Amino acid sequence: MDAILTGISLIVAPESLLLIFVSVVLGVVVGALPGLSSSMAVALLLPFTIGLNPVLAISMMAALYCAGTFGGSITAILINTPGAPPAVATSFDGYPLAQRGEAGRALGMAAVSSVIGGVFSLVVFIVAAPLLAKVALKFRPQEYFALTLFGLSMLAAISGRSALRNLIAGALGVLVSTVGIALVTGTERFTFGIPVLYDGIDFVPVLIGIFAISELLGQSQAVDKAKERIRSVALRLPSREDFRRCRATIMRSSVIGTLIGILPAEGTTVAAIMGYNEARRWSKHPEEFGTGAIEGVAGPEAANNAGTGGAMVPTLALGIPGSGTTAIILAALMMHGLRPGPYLMRETPEFLYAIFTAMLLANVMFLVVGLAGVKLFSLITLIPRTFLWPAVFVFALIGAYAYRQNPLDVWVMLISGLVGFFALRQGFGPAPFVMGLVLGSLLEKSWSQSMIIFDSNWLRFFESPICNLFFALTLLSLAGPLIGKGLGRIAQVGMRAFPRRSTLEE
Repeated sequence: MDAILTGISLIVAPESLLLIFVSVVLGVVVGALPGLSSSMAVALLLPFTIGLNPVLAISMMAALYCAGTFGGSITAILINTPGAPPAVATSFDGYPLAQRGEAGRALGMAAVSSVIGGVFSLVVFIVAAPLLAKVALKFRPQEYFALTLFGLSMLAAISGRSALRNLIAGALGVLVSTVGIALVTGTERFTFGIPVLYDGIDFVPVLIGIFAISELLGQSQAVDKAKERIRSVALRLPSREDFRRCRATIMRSSVIGTLIGILPAEGTTVAAIMGYNEARRWSKHPEEFGTGAIEGVAGPEAANNAGTGGAMVPTLALGIPGSGTTAIILAALMMHGLRPGPYLMRETPEFLYAIFTAMLLANVMFLVVGLAGVKLFSLITLIPRTFLWPAVFVFALIGAYAYRQNPLDVWVMLISGLVGFFALRQGFGPAPFVMGLVLGSLLEKSWSQSMIIFDSNWLRFFESPICNLFFALTLLSLAGPLIGKGLGRIAQVGMRAFPRRSTLEE
């Protein structure tokens, strides 16, 4: 009880509430702007939180994460341009509703579904994280190595054109994390005689470059296009009939989103698409989907916001990020001198309740902000790119330099952004690289400790049942894409060999 009260008191202070509210507004604005993302905003916010209390800093990032996920639905519904990747599924039925003059109804359902999904996932978060942390307290270095390896293997399922590209990007992230002096041997690795690199490459400039600069370069090639705009917008809460139609969809999608979020390396985009697909599959009128079904808005919005709370479970309880954005939050925890994982839960339990309170307040705040300011947010898309992206570039420069006042960090940011830009053009997503960068140090540390304990006999890893379980899951996740393709080909061959009766009759 003392930890709960202490955690809540850290958040309900006036200055804390103000900063969380600012983060929510910023998150909705960033989410509503096509091209910007909550991941980019959290990366840019990271260096500006250095002087803040660690609890407040992480709370601001978590609030921005929640609000940014919802903000993408505004432009997805109004101009058929998702402000964030998870909102793609929302546009399938949200924009047709807006074209019929029901933009307010769609936005209201999006806001309410997002809040319900977010609150549900937070309840799971506050219950599951401590339980998971208790189990993880029994983990030794060898179990942590196997767990981290499993987390990296899940990269095959996230953004990018193929599983192979994701794994390559993750491996490059791990490689970059090895720059500096080795912990055990003291050997210099990839330092090229530069003393500044002895401590390794810092997270902050790399994250800003990968998420902000690479996106800036990509958007510079885009052409501003005139889009049909829904100008008459008055957001209204869903009617009783809408609730009756969508309540099962909202609860189902909340469960799906939370479970997807808890899986290492999965994200809100996957949750939103699965929420939409399941809403259509269970609907009594699936033929209405794509033409303006209100369930088509409720399903993905409940799922993608439920994914935010779910993604925080492995991030805080195990130190394994649940998504690209939580990988940045994990880096922020390290930057502030906190040790993510079960020891964080045991030594500072008030931290868990503070983050829970902040995210709960963020869900309530973005509902109020969305209801009150939807007309204003719909005008945000009028900001010309010629003003928007130079401002992002300036903030990126300031953030990269302000962290350590080191000019090398600015060059690291620019090089990371350039590499990220060309990688994106070839189908390599930024999230796998960041996950590899963040988890690489944990992987190396747990491996080194295990080999010391085992006297360099790696076969002793298989003496642990937990290690064997995670190794099996790792093999399964790596083989998953191949198994899926194989089953798809078998199904195609089966359909050709055994055509339907109606086809034979024709």
